[in-house]
Amino acid sequence: MNVCSYVSFLLLCTCFVQGKPTLRKERVIHQDPELSRPHEDNHSYRFDHEAFLGKEEATTFDQLTPEESKDRLGRIVERIDSDQNGYITMEELKAWIKRVQKRYVYENVAKVWADYDLNKDDKISWDEYKKATYGYYLANPEDFEDDKDQFSFKKMLPRDERRFRSADLDGDLVAGREEFTAFLHPEEFDHMKDIVVLETLEDIDKNGDGYVDEDEYIADMFAHEEGGPEPDWVRTERDQFSDFRDLNKDGKMDMEEIQHWILPKDYDHAQAEARHLVYESDTDKDQMLTREEILENWNMFVGSQATNYGEDLTRDHDEL
Repeated sequence: MNVCSYVSFLLLCTCFVQGKPTLRKERVIHQDPELSRPHEDNHSYRFDHEAFLGKEEATTFDQLTPEESKDRLGRIVERIDSDQNGYITMEELKAWIKRVQKRYVYENVAKVWADYDLNKDDKISWDEYKKATYGYYLANPEDFEDDKDQFSFKKMLPRDERRFRSADLDGDLVAGREEFTAFLHPEEFDHMKDIVVLETLEDIDKNGDGYVDEDEYIADMFAHEEGGPEPDWVRTERDQFSDFRDLNKDGKMDMEEIQHWILPKDYDHAQAEARHLVYESDTDKDQMLTREEILENWNMFVGSQATNYGEDLTRDHDEL
């Protein structure tokens, strides 16, 4: 993937029940989209969709005919236009994207809540989570004695407990809804930033020296074939590392530099997405979008977070 087209932002995978702990299966590095990047073909649109949504969500668009997509997108536009004046401002679009993003997080937690709330008291204790996630491993440790995988349960169990304790603000090792949401989606909570950074360091730091050097940084996003040449985008990323990641120019990233990379203080993902969508669709350049302008560029919007990862095109809109 052409990583140089994006400003970095981290999304962590949520955890799954039945012996699958909270490991990061894929690090998706987002970036403030280049406003001038042209959308010349279907590949360009697909790149946008997958970069912001992931492949699975982006395929939702392909399940609808153009006529169905335009019709349902038009109904979404009416909801984004909060003051009903016929124009979608940058702030209205940003607010919608934030609302959709927040709803996605809490709906995700709701979907898995019953799997972990074993005693049905509307709380999830660390013991309940451990039993639901690691029960088989703990009952059959001999089956995993030779497991040297980076994400073996012996490594992930203490890592999950550390994250659970960080999310557990009152320290009782029992998580309410908000605390468990912070556990599953730490990137959404300020008090979990240190855990996000630490887990990122642990994932990438292969030599265990407590830093991320240039080769480790590249290896996290590119599997180099023995003797094969590096793609141009990888060479560009090496330049990015030396110019923008390694701030103190010591050849490696420390915790502070990693945080600057994955959780930049001045980066607003919703603002960047809204600005990108307006730039690409604002035909008369008045910094606002009409229903007609959005529908004319529907191929971009149906795969955008503005349409709830594609789900808003197929669900009952009364709940939005």
